[in-house]
Amino acid sequence: MTLWNGSFPFYPSAKGCFPFDTTRAVIVSVFLSMLATFVMILPGIRGRGRLFWFLRVVMGLFVGAVVLTIQFTRDWETGWVTANTSYKSFSHALVNADIGLHIGLAGLNVTLVGNPVNQVNETINYNEHFAWSFDADYDHSYSEGLEKGLPSPILYVAEKFTTQSPCNMHRQYRISGHYASLTLWMAFCTWLISILLFSMPILLYGGYMLLLTAALMLFSMLFFFTARNTPKCPIQFGPASLKTDYGGSFWLTLVTGLLCLLLGLGVIVLNSMQPEKLKLVFNLDEGKGEEEKLWDKSYLPAEPSSSARDMLMVPLDELCEVTVTQL
Repeated sequence: MTLWNGSFPFYPSAKGCFPFDTTRAVIVSVFLSMLATFVMILPGIRGRGRLFWFLRVVMGLFVGAVVLTIQFTRDWETGWVTANTSYKSFSHALVNADIGLHIGLAGLNVTLVGNPVNQVNETINYNEHFAWSFDADYDHSYSEGLEKGLPSPILYVAEKFTTQSPCNMHRQYRISGHYASLTLWMAFCTWLISILLFSMPILLYGGYMLLLTAALMLFSMLFFFTARNTPKCPIQFGPASLKTDYGGSFWLTLVTGLLCLLLGLGVIVLNSMQPEKLKLVFNLDEGKGEEEKLWDKSYLPAEPSSSARDMLMVPLDELCEVTVTQL
């Protein structure tokens, strides 16, 4: 490359940040709208079942929102480092910046934020996404980054995950992310089935579906755990090293999976040991009691009238004698 007017031609201007990912906002908005709808229905529920019904709605929507949202998050594994590093290729200018790596199930994000943001006459604030899902070409995304002239720290981190890299991390993360995403979609389906079974209500099998949902979520973590513990190439920026650790999505999956496990076990144990309390939680006692009362009343023999009861209670000695005349 040659200089043109004192600047490198592949850097005509500062690049903007990666656009805001609206997928998570849409999912959260949908589930919050559903929660608001159920809250509007809440005053119409009578008695102590109102609290149990509200808790069931909140728990169910929380699990569904988490299982669906973590499919698209990019913080299953995160890491940050602050370093003095070169900003452009073929340039000796150094910048002080925070470099972040955020790994999700379908790709990774590399962030670069300057300290301060305005340095070397440019705004250093980047967040670039490189996808490795089966319908995306990671190497092509990396090549596009080279053509756009992304900063050297971003390209250096992204290069570690290419298929030609000797680190061999691309294949492991791609396969692990694919199977983790598949198990989470299965967990979302089992969650839907559990909601249907609890509403029918078939409580025992709903508890089984919650256990299956928990098992699938924990299996997705196991798939990602295998990729996290593969040998990695060091990502060095001078003396500083970029190291990653489990992110918020990983821990949120763990908490939600354990919650489903406890809820499923609780339903199964109560169903076998104290079914009456389980029916109380699902508001089945009151309705059943009223139905049984109506059923019993509808099949009871009609009570005799007051006049008939009075006639039956007359003593025998007060009855009039009846004389029979022989014809």
